[in-house]
Amino acid sequence: MASGPEQPRLSSRQKGGSSGELGDAQEPLLSEVHNSENYSVLAAILPFLFPALGGLLYGYDIGATSCATISVESPTSSGISWYNLSSVEIGLITSGSLYGALIGSLLAFNVADFLGRRRELISAAILYLLGALVTALAPDLPVMVIGRVVFGIGIGLAMHAAPMYIAETAPSEIRGRLISLKEFFIVLGMVGGYGIGSLLVDTVAGWRYMYTAAIPLAVIMGIGMWWLPASPRWILLRAIQGRGNMHELKETAISCLCRLRGTAIGDSAPAQVDEMLAELSYVGEEKEASLGEMFHGKCLKALVIGAGLVLFQQITGQPSVLYYAASIFQSAGFSEASDATRVSILLGVFKLIMTGAAVLVVDRLGRRPLLLGGVLGMVISLFLLGSYYLFFDNAPIAAVVALLLYVGCYQLSFGPIGWLMISEIFPLRLRGRGLSIAVLVNFAANALVTFAFSPLKVWLGAGILFYAFGAIAVASLVFIFFIVPETKGLTLEEIEAKCL
Repeated sequence: MASGPEQPRLSSRQKGGSSGELGDAQEPLLSEVHNSENYSVLAAILPFLFPALGGLLYGYDIGATSCATISVESPTSSGISWYNLSSVEIGLITSGSLYGALIGSLLAFNVADFLGRRRELISAAILYLLGALVTALAPDLPVMVIGRVVFGIGIGLAMHAAPMYIAETAPSEIRGRLISLKEFFIVLGMVGGYGIGSLLVDTVAGWRYMYTAAIPLAVIMGIGMWWLPASPRWILLRAIQGRGNMHELKETAISCLCRLRGTAIGDSAPAQVDEMLAELSYVGEEKEASLGEMFHGKCLKALVIGAGLVLFQQITGQPSVLYYAASIFQSAGFSEASDATRVSILLGVFKLIMTGAAVLVVDRLGRRPLLLGGVLGMVISLFLLGSYYLFFDNAPIAAVVALLLYVGCYQLSFGPIGWLMISEIFPLRLRGRGLSIAVLVNFAANALVTFAFSPLKVWLGAGILFYAFGAIAVASLVFIFFIVPETKGLTLEEIEAKCL
């Protein structure tokens, strides 16, 4: 199938006219010539970089907040009179951004297709800026929590819009690499948050500086998204749905496509836009999306794939494994592991390395091999950890190996590939709403695991808890094997036609 903005080439699977069922492998506007895709590397990188800053800020918030809660409770270095906070109040600071992200996901469901990907990311940058300012300048706890929630709404919008914008503007041969690289930016932000937080944790009012550090990145993200063009696919979707003048919207899409591809695109942009319009009509994108359509046909299948992946991403034990990281390293004789922040930084660097490995191979090996291989490694590591706590507590080195195996396999599979798949799998006219549901499931499952972990740990014990997570990981392996399709090398329209 011919491409959208991320895929200027023409498919050669059919020669001639069009028609009929998807299984007939006959599609519109296909040429006998299979042209290679031309794009400028710099032009392709910038539409990734500025949306990815939304992920960097999300990761930074996770890392910085873990140190900020220590600083804000300190009688000597908090710089405030209300430092004597209860566990519930600390929980509000920690989880405030999570609640905000849930709100942001709900907002995205209703406004994403109206705003478009670019304006949604600009809105996210503004909320990041406001949230960081309010939190850093907070005179009391209620204002601080409000700032955390506002920042979290920005997280919800950014984690919704960034994968869509990158998927719709990236060249298809590097689409997987770029979207997976967004996960790299999230982990990079976490490492940066831990690092900056550890430097400022003993500074008077250090928590204020930790949150202030997010402001310059939010400004850069906002300016960058203001400068970037809108997604040509979103513009053409509005055109075929009658939400503007067809000729003017086509010209705008051509201009945006030229900016996204750089001079390498030559004079082929108008023909590519015409192909895109025909393809979008062919797969039924001219019909307006309704809420009921999310739960029928290929849209339901896309929702099952996307929501299922991000659900398993959260409920296969990552927060629990990381919770035990410091004690596992200590038991193995690494005395420096007594500092939880150092452990977090060390694991963060390891996660960066493994995510980088996934970025390098995802477009060569494909999504399914990384998911299947990575989750299989997670299954082995979870059962090893469970066995360590139940039977082999005198062999701590086995627990260290299992911990590193788990973290590495997670970053090769669920970490980057979950976000990649939800950005690819939804049909264009339902992508905004579908991805908002998937992001909502992600953050809701995150909240559920966070709140359920402590009582489950007391009730079941660490060993049984890891066995339970191992069983869930086995279920996710079955889900991936039978349900999740391979999307490597396909245009977004081809994914809709062949995989749903």
